[in-house]
Amino acid sequence: SVPTTELPPGTSRKQTDEEDMGFSYEQLSIFGKLRKVHRCGPFSMYQSLLHQWKHLSPLKVAEKVKLFFLHYGENRHKMTVITPAYHAENYSADDNRYDLRQFLYPRWELQFRCIDNLATQVQAHHHPS
Repeated sequence: SVPTTELPPGTSRKQTDEEDMGFSYEQLSIFGKLRKVHRCGPFSMYQSLLHQWKHLSPLKVAEKVKLFFLHYGENRHKMTVITPAYHAENYSADDNRYDLRQFLYPRWELQFRCIDNLATQVQAHHHPS
């Protein structure tokens, strides 16, 4: 069964979790590995995904990375209180005993501006108008 979002009672429209989040579960897995295992921030993640996701435009990759980090920054503090659990990924939440990453983040303004500048340059280079 496809995971669906919680919609108000009486709503007949079906919406999947992936539509609601703006990411597929496969994309979230890639974001998670780049963030925790490879320790990527917004700009380095964008640079990495730009080469991996050639099926998306540079501007679309930028949009997804920025959306991920907006949600990540808003919700990172919640991961500091997760109880130990089994996870099948090597970046699992575990009990966070050895997770020394910060959990309060700024708004990423500088990083997002750098991503936008690079995305515009790459888009213009690969898709001149």
